Formats: sequence, C-alpha cells, structure tokens
Amino acid sequence: MGHLLILGGQRSGKSRYGQAIVEASGKKPVCIATATAGDDEMGARIAAHRAARGGRWATIEEPLELAAAIAGAARPDRVILVDCLTLWLANLFAASRPLASELDGLIDSLVSSPCAVALISNEVGAGIIPDNPLARRYADALGTLNQRMAAAVDQVVLMTAGLPTLIKPSVAFEVNL
Repeated sequence: MGHLLILGGQRSGKSRYGQAIVEASGKKPVCIATATAGDDEMGARIAAHRAARGGRWATIEEPLELAAAIAGAARPDRVILVDCLTLWLANLFAASRPLASELDGLIDSLVSSPCAVALISNEVGAGIIPDNPLARRYADALGTLNQRMAAAVDQVVLMTAGLPTLIKPSVAFEVNL
C-alpha cells in the first residue's frame, strides 16, 4: 500500500489521472474535496469534477480539516483521492490557520492511514515570481507543502499536457495503489 502525490499545472490532467488511478485499484473510491464555491465559475468547476467522478464515488467536502477527514474516511477497503492540496492551502491562508501544524497533522494522517491516499496539488513555482507579498508567501508555502508531501509519500507523478511522468521513486517503478 502506498501514497501518491500528483503534481502539475492548472488543467494538466491531475484530477482525471488521479481518478483513473483510484478507480483502477478496485477498491471503494472516496474523494475528499477541498474546494468551496465562492463564485459561479468555481461552482461550475466543482460540479464538473463531481460529474466526472460519477455515482460510484463517495465525496466528502472538507475545506479545512483535511487530516481529520482522511482519518475519518480511511478504511482498508477504500482508496482516498484528495482534490486538492492547492485549494486546501488557500483555505488555510484565508482562515489564518497555522500552516506548519496543519501540514504535520496531514502527514500524521497519511502515516496512520490503513488505505492508500492519492493527493493532488498544483506546481506553481515554475513561472514568474509573483509581484505581491501575499502571492509570494502563498507560492513559497505551496512549494514547501509539495516538498514535504513528496518526501512523505511513496510515489510522485508530474502531469504535463495530460501525460504522467513518474518522478519518485524512479522511471521504472509502476504507479500502483
């Protein structure tokens, strides 16, 4: 049993790939969704993701208490997809939550999980450095989060143009939840 981190840019195919990996496991798929519909466009994105998963999936909507949601949903007959860490971090920023302890709690929930967890996160650090302090703090925090998650999981996949590239542990290792 292993945990998987799926990284990539916006619209890189992260969610579609994560859903396919979880469904291929043959276990009960559970999605922990961290997004909140703050506007119509985001509401439409959430609806599209929900529709793409279909009725076989159990969905837990949890914008802040991610570690507790994983602990509550984890069962040996399940595989959990967390979609996504990027929005979870934004929610933590908005709620002025302590990032270090939240991330420690998330890692602890993975260590104690009796089932595999696939986590999706955006890779935002490959572009221009943001021009305002909040955006720079967010990009730095997401980079730290992604590095800590990559160290904590067994496999890391980078999505580019809908194509997965396995970057941890090696190219020869098959992704298998």
